[in-house]
Amino acid sequence: MSALVERFGVTVRQLRVQNGWSQVQLAERSELDRSYVGEIERGRVIASIVTAEKLAFALQIDVAALLSRCQLLDQQRAGQLISLAAIAR
Repeated sequence: MSALVERFGVTVRQLRVQNGWSQVQLAERSELDRSYVGEIERGRVIASIVTAEKLAFALQIDVAALLSRCQLLDQQRAGQLISLAAIAR
């Protein structure tokens, strides 16, 4: 899968955990199947824009902010890689 799909899943998981919810609770709040939420979090499926909207609504964040967090996660990881490269020198 693409890096964006993986980052989206990680972001959904982070927000779910921050809310103290299980996958079942997020699935119920977003009207999705629990196993599908798990697949999204693991980056194994590509969520449609409708699914992203359902997850964002359940997580009390707008879709744009959810996607921005995915980009921020990518920037943080890039920064970590740069730091690790500097340490390895």
